Amino acid sequence: MKVFFDTSVLIAASLLQHEHHRPSVAAYLKADKKNACCAAHTLAEVYSGLTRMPGSQRMRGDQALLFLDQIRERLTIITLDEEDYYSAIAFAVAQGIVGGTIYDALLAKCAFKTNATIIYTWDLDHFRLVGPEVARRVRTP
Repeated sequence: MKVFFDTSVLIAASLLQHEHHRPSVAAYLKADKKNACCAAHTLAEVYSGLTRMPGSQRMRGDQALLFLDQIRERLTIITLDEEDYYSAIAFAVAQGIVGGTIYDALLAKCAFKTNATIIYTWDLDHFRLVGPEVARRVRTP
């Protein structure tokens, strides 16, 4: 079984105060490069999210970078090439996907590229909009 981690789970795993911290960190700590991955773009999303959290949850850039280092050590990082991007966008067009849901379609493309059987996310509704094959794979930790 291969697991793909969405940004929402990784952010929750890193923040003790987050409402989804316990299940997220439990799933994250079970992961290794052989059985788990995330998208390269997710590194930027995690950095962005952690450095703009409200109040005491906000991390400095160097603190967020330390967590990104941990992610890179634990998870396989999946990238998309030009053809991957184009085919994901063409798929989105065929599905009637517009707006920001394209980013979830790109993450799903990364998950499919690595044959992930589970996509862990706290944004179930967003990923389910991508299509039935994605909807069958999405779960919360």
